[in-house]
Amino acid sequence: MAVFDTPQEAFGALRPVCVQLTRAQTVENVARLQAHLAAVSASALQELQEYVLFPLRFALKVPGPKQERLVQSVVQCISSVLAATCVKKQELLQELFSELCTCLSPPSGSGRPAPLSEELKLAVIQALHTLMHSAYGDVILSLYQPSTLPLLGFAVSLLLGLAEHEKAKQIKISALQCLQVLVLQCDCQEHRHLDEDEAQQCGDLFASFLPGISITLSRVITGDIKQGHKTTVSAIRLFYLIVGLVMADAQLARIPKNKEKLPAEQSRISELTVHRGPDWSKSTAEKLSLLLHKMVEFSSVHPHWKVRLELVELVHQLLRNCSQSLVDSFSHLLKALVGLVNDENSEVQSRCNEVLQGIAEQRIVAQNRALADVLSENLHSLATALPRLMNSQDDTGKVSTLSLFLGYLKLLGPKINIVLNSVSHLHRLSKALMQVLELDVTDVKIVEDRRWGCESACRPSGSLQHGVQKGRCQKKYFRFFTEEKVFQLLQQVCRVLGYYGNLYLLVDHFMGLYGESGMYRKQAAMVLNELIAGAAGVGVDVLQEREVALNMDDLKGSITSILDEYTDQANWYLITSIDTEEISHEHSVQHSGLTARPGACSSILLPSPELHVTTRTMNSNIWQICIQLEGVGCFAAVLGKEFRLLLLSALYPVLEKAGDKTLLISETALGTLVDICEACSYDSLQRLINENSDYLVNGISLNLRQLAHQAHASQVLDTMLRHSDASLLPLVEDVIQDVLSTLDQSYNNQASTFLRVLHSVMAALVQWFGSSCGEKHRQRQTAEWQSRTLSQGQHMVTRQEVEQFFLDYVRQKQIAEGNLPDAGDEEADEIPPLAKLEPNDSATEGETSLPSHAQLAKDVMERCIHLLSDGNLRVRLKVLDVLELCVTVLHPHGNHLLPMAHRVWPALVTRLISDDPLAVLRAFKVLCTLAQKCGDFLRQRFSKDVLPKLTSSLLSQAPASARAGPVYNRTLAFKLQLAVLQGLGSLCEKLDMGESDLNKVADACLIYLSAKQPMKLQEAAQSVFLHLMHVDPDSTWLLLNEVCCPHQYEPPHTSLRPVKLSGMGRQRNEFTDNVLLLLERLQQRE
Repeated sequence: MAVFDTPQEAFGALRPVCVQLTRAQTVENVARLQAHLAAVSASALQELQEYVLFPLRFALKVPGPKQERLVQSVVQCISSVLAATCVKKQELLQELFSELCTCLSPPSGSGRPAPLSEELKLAVIQALHTLMHSAYGDVILSLYQPSTLPLLGFAVSLLLGLAEHEKAKQIKISALQCLQVLVLQCDCQEHRHLDEDEAQQCGDLFASFLPGISITLSRVITGDIKQGHKTTVSAIRLFYLIVGLVMADAQLARIPKNKEKLPAEQSRISELTVHRGPDWSKSTAEKLSLLLHKMVEFSSVHPHWKVRLELVELVHQLLRNCSQSLVDSFSHLLKALVGLVNDENSEVQSRCNEVLQGIAEQRIVAQNRALADVLSENLHSLATALPRLMNSQDDTGKVSTLSLFLGYLKLLGPKINIVLNSVSHLHRLSKALMQVLELDVTDVKIVEDRRWGCESACRPSGSLQHGVQKGRCQKKYFRFFTEEKVFQLLQQVCRVLGYYGNLYLLVDHFMGLYGESGMYRKQAAMVLNELIAGAAGVGVDVLQEREVALNMDDLKGSITSILDEYTDQANWYLITSIDTEEISHEHSVQHSGLTARPGACSSILLPSPELHVTTRTMNSNIWQICIQLEGVGCFAAVLGKEFRLLLLSALYPVLEKAGDKTLLISETALGTLVDICEACSYDSLQRLINENSDYLVNGISLNLRQLAHQAHASQVLDTMLRHSDASLLPLVEDVIQDVLSTLDQSYNNQASTFLRVLHSVMAALVQWFGSSCGEKHRQRQTAEWQSRTLSQGQHMVTRQEVEQFFLDYVRQKQIAEGNLPDAGDEEADEIPPLAKLEPNDSATEGETSLPSHAQLAKDVMERCIHLLSDGNLRVRLKVLDVLELCVTVLHPHGNHLLPMAHRVWPALVTRLISDDPLAVLRAFKVLCTLAQKCGDFLRQRFSKDVLPKLTSSLLSQAPASARAGPVYNRTLAFKLQLAVLQGLGSLCEKLDMGESDLNKVADACLIYLSAKQPMKLQEAAQSVFLHLMHVDPDSTWLLLNEVCCPHQYEPPHTSLRPVKLSGMGRQRNEFTDNVLLLLERLQQRE
């Protein structure tokens, strides 16, 4: 609360200190006056304003040098007085303005700013700022008369000098803000709004300062980035405010053509004023265009977002106020605006979109053909330079360039057809996209990555759709850029073209490029996919709605034509790999001018054999197929349920690619199938396949009859089986029988292709029926064993049961030896009494009809028996894989499995003892499966035909593996040793081998307990002895103790002889560690 509220009281208190300050101009006296002013009310101080200011002004006017501290304190005191009062006299305003400016003036004759302290400069600037705010509206206008032009010019030059040359950020910012107030463009609401005439008068005056202000501000804006973003923001704001005032279209329209003549006494002043006539406007606009170009280039890539935001405001203000006078600057201004549409900062992006939205709503471009022409020319120039820029710029520059490109398209909006209807423009635009979107096809890994059928067959149902959705869009690698943001901008460019452009024209043009050259095919397909998405309004960001709504019939027609082109044989069946094994034994047939090779892994239609296919070509083909598959998924998403009408032509080819051996293609195809499920409202891939299985099965059946299309049909069937359930089996059963019939007629020619189909079928049957049937079989065996145990515990075995046991034994032995009795005799002699005695016996099971899946497995196993001796190693390997699956499916049906096992045994033994190591490895795996499923049925055969060879092989290979180095672990011999050792123990246990055979196994495996053997072989040998412990623990214990006996066994009585084992007292050797470990495990079991 002020102490002195009346002028009289205030005068009494202030008079002594004012007189004292007038007599002696010291810092202390100024501080004393400042302290007294704090106790005076604003109303009282307003009455005493000139009285209080007199000693302060007098202190500034005293001739001679003055201390900077004194001047600073005086200026700060004046500022405090002006802040609390209002300047009501024109003379006082002008005098104070002049006196404050003089404080900053350099020494006479010096062109540089005065060497003053930063504190003094800041105080003077703030005092000028306060002075301009303390003057009344009419009083302030007195400063903006032609007569005061020199004084204004002096102040402007001082402030510009400080803004440009000072290093202190606060001084630079304060000087720019003071200049903004000086040109009556202050941000505050205190000043009275200028009417039209007053604004015109100020514009005439400021035109004199425009060159100096604009040039200096452009240097500040493009200056060192270390000056901070606030300085740059203030300079940009001041630039567009002063230019927007002086070059305003509304003001220039009222300027007379000729300059008015002033009286003679004002002739000197008239030389300083500028006539804003047409010539001056044109000349100034040309010079400003150069400055704007320089400023735009610098500010649009400024690292601070507030600078870029202020640049958007500059463009907005100049386009709004100076659209006619600065017409030459349109290209720079629009470049700045559209280039920031996709700025990384959300506020810049939002404000830029608002400005562009305003331009679109006002239809500035739509109603201004000249502006549309400027935009289209800019677009043409940028499209011409785009490939060069994308090849030379860094990622930041590429993002900026493409943001500009996209912005031009968005700003053109519905007028984009001006560009598309010009042959030159469309050609340049499309070729630019073709070059920029060129893929990098040098990665060999794309070709090397393969899909293995077993991986997909073992995948649990229901996991596919979720797994594919996580990353179905394949990451592409481009030749000219690596940044994902660049690709996203290119996608938006294509979608905006599709949204606004003539869809038929665009599709026709890019389809022409698609067929014109293999160089452009992948890029054209990418563009076509994005055009369709954009036309449907999917994922496209635009400023305004299109003038004509989308016609779904047109969209569907375009999609149909693209889909037909994609799935054409020449574009769908491309070389993606060359499997020499599969094509070396195939007969080629001519089809559509190409060589058809049904055995090819990923393709059927190959060029002529003499054509050399490079890795780059295969990589390129893989990406083309993937892009086309992504296009099918995009088309499905666009059409929704309407795409169901196109499933007849689209689903079969996509299922083909889902079964492709190239990993990238199969994954992309699965993603496309998920897209189709979502678009067509199928809740799962299984349902999609099942509900369309009728025509799919028909297509498979027809193609299996054509040599060139059999591999394709096998891929479709493989995909259907892998991703469906048992309900599909009745639908495809006839097709599988057709495959078996065709295989019977062409063992030499088509075995490889058909075995792939049979492997898919059997893998599906194992997945659908293997676990459930096996579980039922185990439960039935357990129940029978429990019932037998219970019956044995309740009563004695009868004569009939003993007789039945031996009859069953004789029957099983005859079956095992292949001496099957005549069917009639069997029915007459054996079946009736057995049926009476044991209604649930296995003999009855043999007569019952097999389930369809088991019968199918039996039929397939019949073919495998014949093919096990095929001359092609790969065929034999596939047959062994299929055979193992057949055994698994037939497991619950022992009366059918055992005769088949009897028939397959000779060929299997040949594979085990005299074949390529790869085949031996696979055959041993089949043998383990047979042993697990057939049990002691194979005991005698295994003991006689296989075991001697296995043990001799293990013994002969042991010395080599003992002295081998670490590389040996990667050899085929090691893998074979490891497989045999890992499976031999379980074989002995499953087959319930006799003592002599167990001794052979133990002797052969004992050497692998040596510490010299590779660690994995030692572990596998340990597993053999662990199994032997289950079969014959006593013999195993004795054998191990003969090698190393850790304990001395004392007889319990003196009459008994002491136990002597060979292993007692032996020194530690290479077998000790493993033997002790096994003995410890054996003791734990007991």
